[in-house]
Amino acid sequence: MKIRYLLMNAYGVGGTIRTVINQANALAADHDVELVSVFRTGDRPRFPVDPRVRTRALADLRGPRWRHPVRDWLRHRPSSLVPPAEVRYATFSRLSDQKIVRYLRSLDGGVLVTTRPALNLLSARYAPRNVVRVAQEHMYLRSHKPELVAEIARWYPRLDAVVSLTDADAVEYAALLDGAPARLATIPNGLTPADRAPAALDGGIVVAAGRLTRQKGFDLLIKAFAEVVADHPGWQLRIYGDGREHGRLRRLIHRLHLYNHAFLMGGTTTLEQELAKGAMFVLSSRYEGFGMVLIEAMAHGLPVVSFDCPHGPADIVTHGRDGLLVPPEDVSALAAAMKSLIGDSSLRHALGEAARMSVRRYDMDGIRLAWERLFAELHAGATRVG
Repeated sequence: MKIRYLLMNAYGVGGTIRTVINQANALAADHDVELVSVFRTGDRPRFPVDPRVRTRALADLRGPRWRHPVRDWLRHRPSSLVPPAEVRYATFSRLSDQKIVRYLRSLDGGVLVTTRPALNLLSARYAPRNVVRVAQEHMYLRSHKPELVAEIARWYPRLDAVVSLTDADAVEYAALLDGAPARLATIPNGLTPADRAPAALDGGIVVAAGRLTRQKGFDLLIKAFAEVVADHPGWQLRIYGDGREHGRLRRLIHRLHLYNHAFLMGGTTTLEQELAKGAMFVLSSRYEGFGMVLIEAMAHGLPVVSFDCPHGPADIVTHGRDGLLVPPEDVSALAAAMKSLIGDSSLRHALGEAARMSVRRYDMDGIRLAWERLFAELHAGATRVG
């Protein structure tokens, strides 16, 4: 089967990029898999790509090769096809409009998986009907602005399938697309195949990771950690990730006098090694699509503390069994949960071992089979209609 993944930038670092590459790699042994990046900003992807996965980019933005008057003009003209309500609207342009539509119209048969709302909408509008068009959601429906939800309601019925990360989000899509022919399915992200060292649960390090954006709630985590340090000054917080909130978070650390306790570590492509150094993992997001980093941490045997935000953490973590869930955006509750783990080594070890066992359900072999079944059923349906 020919399977194509279309994503915005395969050359960056982020949860969507990592999980899409994981899926492509897992399917490459038995299928013809292509990874198509709208933009190319580096010489090679930051995450490992199986050599059997073919890669291509639609718009190469590296270096001076793009100093061409027409292309430069197109690059700086805002997109006329991507809804302004799309979070990454400013990244798209008339140039990317042109490149994406030309690519979509060139397709013939096979499966196309698009990986963010802008690309899902364009697939629905411009990909040929003989292509099995699958929209993959990496956030959740109600995290999108109302104007974007309206576009989703208008165009997603043309797709063959919409795949959510959680059952709760699939219910939201079912209500929005009531009666539409597009099939709805839930397939969670799978664990990145890796050799994972057991976490150093007695090392005095709290680990967090994600893009430095308001969504990830690192401002809330830093405030909570100020309460933790008051009672446990020997502990430190390490936050891995890059993003536009870096300056604001650094100023918050200094304002709370945490410069010897809380550290912005920057982005990393070796998160597995950093997770293994932790005594616990904390997810402080205001909202999530799934919480991929939670299962990565739990696979190391790390006990986790998480806000019970929509959607994902409650699907992954069973409170009191393999982690601790606290009310969304409750800074004091987050601090209290961290203190409880710091003060009870036996609890840390018990939750960590249970976490390591529970996330086996996200092993990539099982996730790969779920995708293969879906693609086969959609392809068979399309063949019968044809």
